[in-house]
This record gives sequence, C-alpha cells and structure tokens, in this order.
Amino acid sequence: MEKSIWRKKPMHAYEADMKKSELKRVLTKWGLTSLGIGAIIGGGIFTLTGIAAHNFAGPALAVSFVIAAIGCTFASLCYSEFASILPVEGSAYAYSYGTVGEFFAWIIGWNLILEYMMGATTVAVAWSGYLEKFLHLFGIELPAYLMNDPFTAGEKLGLDGPTPAFNIAAFFITWIVTSVLVRGIQESSKTNNIIVVVKLSVVIFVILVGAFYVKVENWTPFIPDTVTAADGTTTFGWDGVITAATIVFFAYIGFDAVSTQAGEAINPRKDVPFAIVASLIICTVLYILVSLVLTGMVRYDTLDLKAPVASAFADAGLPWAVFIITLAAVAGLTSVMLVMLLGQTRIFLGMAKDGLLPSFFKEIHPKFKTPWKSTLLVGLIVSIVAAVTPIDKVSEMCSAGTLLAFAMISGAVLLLRYQRPDLERPYKAPLIWFVAPMGVLFNLFLMSRLRIDTWYAFLIWSSLGIIVYFLYSRNKSNLNEMEKD
Repeated sequence: MEKSIWRKKPMHAYEADMKKSELKRVLTKWGLTSLGIGAIIGGGIFTLTGIAAHNFAGPALAVSFVIAAIGCTFASLCYSEFASILPVEGSAYAYSYGTVGEFFAWIIGWNLILEYMMGATTVAVAWSGYLEKFLHLFGIELPAYLMNDPFTAGEKLGLDGPTPAFNIAAFFITWIVTSVLVRGIQESSKTNNIIVVVKLSVVIFVILVGAFYVKVENWTPFIPDTVTAADGTTTFGWDGVITAATIVFFAYIGFDAVSTQAGEAINPRKDVPFAIVASLIICTVLYILVSLVLTGMVRYDTLDLKAPVASAFADAGLPWAVFIITLAAVAGLTSVMLVMLLGQTRIFLGMAKDGLLPSFFKEIHPKFKTPWKSTLLVGLIVSIVAAVTPIDKVSEMCSAGTLLAFAMISGAVLLLRYQRPDLERPYKAPLIWFVAPMGVLFNLFLMSRLRIDTWYAFLIWSSLGIIVYFLYSRNKSNLNEMEKD
C-alpha cells in the first residue's frame, strides 16, 4: 500500500548508503570501545550515584546497577547482531527501519533524539556542578545566578521560587565540545581517548583507596525499609531499588552510542559488536564496585546529591583525593557530553539520508567531513536548555527514550531472524529465543517503573513526533520514490 506506515527500507538501500558515505572510517575496535566507555563512565558514577542512593535505594544501589545491567545485556547482544548486519549510522532507528517498518523506526529515532539531547543536557549541568566544586577548592566562589538554573539558584538563595539566573558554565562547555565535534571524528576520538585514560585511572583509584575507608555498618540495612509518602508514592525497599535502576539506567546508554559510529568504523561488522559488549562489561564491574565503596564510606542518607564521590572523600578527611576526583569528574563528564552530542548528530544524519528529516541535517562539511550544521544546531539547543533547567528534570527523560529503543530492538532482531534467515550475520546473539524476549520484557518493565511526571513528558514528546511524521516525514520519505520505480 502506497505510503504505508509499515513499509520497510530494503537491504540494498542500506548497502548503497554505506558505499556513498562521506564520513571518514578511522575508528578501530578499541577506539569504538573507548567511545563507549567515554559515554558510560561519567554521569552515572560522578552524579547519579548520589541521587539514586540517597533518595531511593540506599546501599542496595549496587543491586540497582546489576538490574539495569541485566536489561542492557539483553539489549546489547541484540544491538551487536544488528550492527554486524547493518553497519550504518542511525543505531536503533536504522535497525528497526529494515525490520519493523517506517513508523516504528521514526518513533524510535524521535525518542533517540530525546535520549541524546537530554543526556548531553544532564551531563552539562553535572559538569557545571563539579566545576563549581573544583573552583571552591581554590577559594573561588562564583555567584549562584551564574552557575545554576533559575530554579536551583532560587533554592540556594533561600527564595520561594525561581530567580533570574543562567548556568554559564554549562552553556560554555557545550559550545567547547561542539567546536571539537565540528572539526572531525578523528580529533574527537583522540580527545576522548585521553580523557578516558584519565577517568578510568581515577575510578580505579576511588575503588582501591576508598575500600580502606569503608565502614561495614554503613551497609546496614542494605535495603532500607520502605517509606510511603503522603501522596502514596514509595521510596526505598525493593520498589526503591527498582526505581533507582531506572534512574541509573541513564549511565549505561554509552553502548548505544557505539552503534551510532558504525559509519566511521574501519571494520564495523566485527568491531562494533566487540565494542558494545566490551564497554558494557567493563563499566558494569566498575559501577558495582564504586557504588559499594561509596555507600560504605558514607551513610546513604548523608550523600551529597551533586558531587557524591568527591564529598565522600572529603568527609573521610582526604582533601588531596577530592582534588583528583573533582578534576577527573570535570574531564570525564566532558567526554560523556562529547559522545552524547556525537551520537545525536549521527541519528539526525541517518534520518535525513532517508528523507525523514530536512537535508539540512545531512550536509557534510567539505573539509572536516562532519555533519556540521546539525552539530551546531544541537549545540545551540543543548547549551540553552542546560543553562536554564534543573538536572533532576532532564536525567529521567533520557531513560524513557532509551528503554523504549532497547525493547524495540530486542524484538526486531528476533523478527529479522524469521524474516531474513538468509542474511549474513558476522555476529549472532546467543540464545536469541531467550535473549530477545527477555530484552523486550525487562526494558518494558523498567519503563513501567518510571515516575508519572516522566511518563507525561515522554508521551507529549512522542505525540509531537507522531504529528511531525504525518505532516512532513511520511510525505518526504525516500521510500516514496522507490515505490514509484
């Protein structure tokens, strides 16, 4: 049926896209793994650990990381199989276009936009918080209205509501990262590799040194008793542990970012699956160990929400360690933002190549070979949103879009096994009849645990995407021309 919302992009069209790609193929498997680690290690360890442990899970935060990792493991194996079949930019959007159909691909792509944009925004705000703490070590105190959004500045100044403020640090770091991305993937990758070495060293330092300051009594009770608020919502207990898992899920989306770089990988069919699985395993182990050390050093209900790791070492009487950790957090969060913005522009690029977004988003710079116009646009949006929005309002929005994409891809890879058993699969997900259904169920379950405010925002964003699809994208799709031929 003409313009059917279930029409699929044929495999030969993907092959044509790969042949005429203008992007530079410069990333090795370890370069891709480094990008994954660069995205995963950052906000999850340096910021979200404090929020999730203090408000929801207590010492059982380690269990929350395990739960989130299980959902990610199922999805990562499915992503890896797709990446070996379709090594193109676009990630889950591109994979679902060839299997489930255009409409679902659009919904996933639209929500990936939300994932990466809110992810980059969250990290920019967290970066500002750590920069403020770093400057404080040298006795430099900047006004609250220059380092916070209007709502947070109002709270810090003891006001009942928002006050005129603009987080200038979050604004400028976004533009610094954007300028690096415009110059090219090779330069971006080298910058990321340096930062990854620094922050991995510091994370291992936190685990080894912090272990000597762990007080076992801080882990008791390991799962705090359930607390029911006046409005009926609950925190702590097993409900709190699962809610915390949906919050720290944000920390794992780096492996998804790896798949957006397939267009710039030297050997994408083998290297992308390797990098996806390797980055997830490495970071899961580090997350569990850091969360145990952190909640062992400091009682969960006294953890600092903005800079929990640095504050824990400060409370332990290790000011020199605070300097190292804070500096690493500033550098580490920079690399997370770099990968988030990088992934965002590649999603735009894939959708624009298919005609679902204007050609503006696929224009490649003649010298740098990057989608420079969309990079500048994303930088503009993220910098403004980060300057005026509280961190807790944007971090959960990121998880909603990610969970949906993970569930859809888990189902789509099983569907493709039925539809196209003849396709070459350099990597095949093991036990697909178990892994794929569990990926769908696990991620949809975590979605059901999102807070109601997050659901409202997610549904509004998705509704806006549906309107855009039927008014613009459906009519501009490249498949319209293919159906005429």
